[in-house]
Amino acid sequence: MAPPSPSSCSANPATGILLMTIAMLSIPMVDGLAKYLSAGYSPLFIGFARYAVAGLIVLPIAAARNGAQIFPTEKRISHLLRTLFLVVSMTLYFLALARIPLATAISAFFIGPIVAVVLSIFILKERMTWPKVMSLVLGFIGALVILRPGAELNPGLLLAFGAGLCFAFYLIATRLTAQQSDPIKTLAFQCVFGTLLLTPQAIATWSTPRWSDLVFFLGLGLFSAFSHMLSIAAFRFAEASTLSPLVYLELIGAALIGYYAFGEIPNPFTIIGALLIILAGLVLLRRRKR
Repeated sequence: MAPPSPSSCSANPATGILLMTIAMLSIPMVDGLAKYLSAGYSPLFIGFARYAVAGLIVLPIAAARNGAQIFPTEKRISHLLRTLFLVVSMTLYFLALARIPLATAISAFFIGPIVAVVLSIFILKERMTWPKVMSLVLGFIGALVILRPGAELNPGLLLAFGAGLCFAFYLIATRLTAQQSDPIKTLAFQCVFGTLLLTPQAIATWSTPRWSDLVFFLGLGLFSAFSHMLSIAAFRFAEASTLSPLVYLELIGAALIGYYAFGEIPNPFTIIGALLIILAGLVLLRRRKR
């Protein structure tokens, strides 16, 4: 898949917005299924199942598009690091989902893109600007509001924040590979290598899925692959500055699934902290658009 040209990228932004909206509202389905399954299975095993099933879906697509060359050949170290950070992030996040409400977990997790700004200054040698400083301050305050220092420490919150920090490193590694790599090859590598990384922890926590739960494990991989494919396709129709704010639809989707599927109602601190983190992200997006 060749990178979209500037003209084709904005040729049909409405299509890109629609695809990205569906993708962002699909991702919380993965979280909801993982939370449901965590009642009977280890989150470590669930993480393995997600990658394994997604791999079974993505690999035939990659083979049909690229033949035997289904994995990227350039910047392999960056691809390895990218997948490693994502696997650790997902594992911590699934462990958090077993302990705290969906909306709280995703709110804490969204500190990741803000932290990535700090990392980009030291790793990618990007310039510090006042909008970046403002974004970091807002994100930090939002994280403090959610964490509430002095309140009873919740291990689930710490796991969610840890997942967000690992996701920040994943974003940096992705930026190092994105310009040269075919997205379908990248996704295929991510699924296969991620499955291999997660195999030891799956064996250690193995529970043979019940027949009645197989459909949920299948849905875990399907929604994961589906949302990734849609988000990749979205960037062929619209620019990043148009699509990036839509990632916060994940918060809405997570809150709805948490409420209707698990009876979870976000507390005021989670809502205020999430709004501050969203505002921090929007400050960055506005700077990039300019």
